[in-house]
Amino acid sequence: MKNSIVLFLLPTIFFFSCNNKKETISPEIKNITESVYASGIVLSQNQYEVFPKVNGIVGKIFVEEGESIKKGDPIFKIENPNSKLSSENARLTAAANDYSTNIEKLKDARNDIELAYKKMQNDSLLFTRQKKLWDQKIGSLIELEQKELNFQQSKVVLKQAEVTYGDLKRQLKLTSDQSKNNLKIAKSIEDDLMIRSAVDGVVYKINIEQGEMAGTNSSLAVIGEDNFILELNIDEFDIVKLRKNQKVIVRLDSYKSQVFEAIITAIYPMMNERTRTFKAEAVFTKKPEMLYPNLTLEANIIITEKQQVLTIPTSYLMNDSTVMLEDRTLQKVKIGLKDYNLTEIVEGISSESKIILPEK
Repeated sequence: MKNSIVLFLLPTIFFFSCNNKKETISPEIKNITESVYASGIVLSQNQYEVFPKVNGIVGKIFVEEGESIKKGDPIFKIENPNSKLSSENARLTAAANDYSTNIEKLKDARNDIELAYKKMQNDSLLFTRQKKLWDQKIGSLIELEQKELNFQQSKVVLKQAEVTYGDLKRQLKLTSDQSKNNLKIAKSIEDDLMIRSAVDGVVYKINIEQGEMAGTNSSLAVIGEDNFILELNIDEFDIVKLRKNQKVIVRLDSYKSQVFEAIITAIYPMMNERTRTFKAEAVFTKKPEMLYPNLTLEANIIITEKQQVLTIPTSYLMNDSTVMLEDRTLQKVKIGLKDYNLTEIVEGISSESKIILPEK
């Protein structure tokens, strides 16, 4: 009975002693980089959504998805009867109020001035003549006063005719200009019914069908150039490390097994308060054969690179300052660059040291 117990315990002790012995590794000489992680999407350069400026029905679609277009090419035609009626009314009003059309009214007003001036001259002459007679004791005072009153009234009528002429001229000019401006506005609105491309590029998506209602808040299509940029979201803690022309390593969900390269071209200084991130842009220096807008991506922006330095796996580092030696004692180390996989060891251990993975 005792022998059987001994035989049972010995293998158990051996099993635990083997299990407690962890695999050791030694620091290795490798290249290491410090990088900043970013997520983002691929965008067509100058990519934009097409919105109508007026409400209406899509009367015609001139393009298809994937089609190349030139700046100014028609994309959609919006039908809006009210806009056409407003435009026609503006044309009629502009024609009726045109300054040259109403020039006869000014001629009549000018004639009134001339008649008033002649009457004033005549009344002035009669008043002067009557005054001379009165000086010679001929005629009555009433006749003299009446001639003077007629002369004064003629001057007032002349002044009123001149004011009326000036007011009429300004009013006709104002009405004519306003009508022409209203016609320009109506034409502009009518022109807005024909939606044209703002860039040389590609129609990536059409969101509406012919005959459907299009509102000013409706995205009708997505258009952009055939060149692509990367829009990257950078955490606020990392943004100070970024500079233009830094190298970017890009991984696309559509190309899972491949890595591509880009460089930073723009860093936007305003933080998105909702996501607490900054936006940066990059362009490919080594790009995939085929690209499409809105592809998702992950990127590592290279901040610093070092060649042939002493490194350990980052998972073997404790609190950024300690490693566990083979005999389970803790050893202080000084680290340099660090990424998700590797950490540079500046001092504390050598390539001959044996370390083990620390216990969690």
